[in-house]
Amino acid sequence: MKTIIIDDERLARKELANILAEFPEIEIVDEAVNVDEAVEKIQLHDPELIFLDIQMPDKTGFELLEMLDKTPMVVFTTAYDQFAIKAFEFNALDYLLKPIDTNRLADVVKKVMGRTEKPAQVDESTEQLKSTDQVFVKDGEKCWFVKLENIRLFESDGNYIKVFFDGFRPMIHKSLNALDEKLDDKSFFRASRKHIINLGWVESIEPWFNGGLMVQLKGGEKVEVSRRQASKFKERMSL
Repeated sequence: MKTIIIDDERLARKELANILAEFPEIEIVDEAVNVDEAVEKIQLHDPELIFLDIQMPDKTGFELLEMLDKTPMVVFTTAYDQFAIKAFEFNALDYLLKPIDTNRLADVVKKVMGRTEKPAQVDESTEQLKSTDQVFVKDGEKCWFVKLENIRLFESDGNYIKVFFDGFRPMIHKSLNALDEKLDDKSFFRASRKHIINLGWVESIEPWFNGGLMVQLKGGEKVEVSRRQASKFKERMSL
């Protein structure tokens, strides 16, 4: 499993790398000393797992996750209990307290391998996000790791996007046009200037005013498909 260690302390990186050497299923492909370097190396290697220090100079580990289009599995590393507790609120895979205990790391590796899924065939000609990709969503002090397949709707609200999943509707600072370019059009559909819907969450469709359509999602939301997009939507849904 391709792995990157991200920590500003050289000794901490070395300690973790030495312990991970006992686990042949974990392949350390690179290390990073700060957030900006980590972003470059994650984009370069596309790792399945990162060990991420939370407190680093300039930017935190949480800020790193906000900068990524998609996130790998994350194990937070920290010297502070309060951050470890918060990491669970963020739905991280797990956390490790420094100094790292070998038995505790073994438990984490076991959990990591239990979460590993057979990778899907990837079309390297596109960088679009697939429905199985995981994204990091942050709204104020609350954060989530969410698979795109569980997000049923994106709604534009000024310079922000409201993200609908489970019982949550956090706001992220992003352009709907930029997001639309990243999403896989086999799974997501631009219903209008204001909405992108997950086709897997469509429950019912009915005719609407001026040749448009009204779509009801399984989460209960109703979204109007503009007249301009209605024919494309019918074709996509084989209506």
